Amino acid sequence: MRILVTGGCGFIGSNFVRQVLETRKTWDIVNLDSLTYAGNPENLADVEKNPRYTFKRGSITDGTLVDELVKTGFDSIVNFAAESHVDRSLYGPTEFVQTNLQGTVNLLEAAKRHGVQRFLQISTDEVYGSLPPEGFFSEKTPLHPNNPYSSTKAAADMMVQAYSHTFNLPALITRSSNNYGPYQYPEKFIPLFASNALEGKKVPLYGDGMHIRDWLHVEDNCRGVLAALEKGKTGQVYNLGGGNERPNVVVAKAILKHVGAPVSLIEFVKDRPGHDRRYAIDCKKAKKELGWTPKIKFEKGLKATLDWYKANATWVSRVRSGEYRTYYEKHYGDGLAGAADRQSTPVLRRKP
Repeated sequence: MRILVTGGCGFIGSNFVRQVLETRKTWDIVNLDSLTYAGNPENLADVEKNPRYTFKRGSITDGTLVDELVKTGFDSIVNFAAESHVDRSLYGPTEFVQTNLQGTVNLLEAAKRHGVQRFLQISTDEVYGSLPPEGFFSEKTPLHPNNPYSSTKAAADMMVQAYSHTFNLPALITRSSNNYGPYQYPEKFIPLFASNALEGKKVPLYGDGMHIRDWLHVEDNCRGVLAALEKGKTGQVYNLGGGNERPNVVVAKAILKHVGAPVSLIEFVKDRPGHDRRYAIDCKKAKKELGWTPKIKFEKGLKATLDWYKANATWVSRVRSGEYRTYYEKHYGDGLAGAADRQSTPVLRRKP
């Protein structure tokens, strides 16, 4: 199996790359990542020398680059690449349209043109919108995105299904609930609160803190993605949830307690526009058709995650300061895998 993973230097993508290399010993991975602010090559420093792993810097928004790469031959494409932070989408939605929608279409076109046998789109439960206090999202729940980020992901999902139906492209989709775990960019809830608390800084909590999320450990999500890639049915959607609904304020207090910080660090701030109140996922389909269930209990997973951030304070510091941005040039050399140097550097590997 030779697979193209896009966005493999991001949080979920890097955990997926590592899991595949550890558990699928005959698979080769090419990781295409544009290394935006959330794409950190340090996330995969431990696998760079693996002969089954290749890194290429480039954006899925570059249709020519995508086509030339896919033309080299892949059995599967797994598309993690996305602009994913809701707050950022409120102030710069155009970039989300370009990456999340146009980038996905570029990949679909290349997959169709070059006979890729499996296309897996990584999506989110946020495309369903907001839930009332009762009930769960199922794969049959109508899409009702409420912010620019989730709207672009919903649009991309619809294009994936259109290519599957119209062009018989063997494509499918996974939609997961809120992920947490190691290597998550520190602007997201759990790593932000953990990093701030460890430094004695305030932790900003939106509104009344009673927005509810279903937390899924990233390793469980990656197992679900892998199960969908191997066992999922073409044209189908699979929801992946942790079954761990928690109000944000409860999670915040658990984080503070674990790192030994006072609850007084919580600072309630003005709610963001269009903030969805509750997410919760029904995973029966994934359990039945993929044989997948989440294994990591939230309390245990949260403790392990917070311990990881405490033990990897240097990683957090380098991300927060922007120093991690120098890693690529140091280990791979300068130059982008874009139009100007596409011919001279078709594949970039770590320097000896």
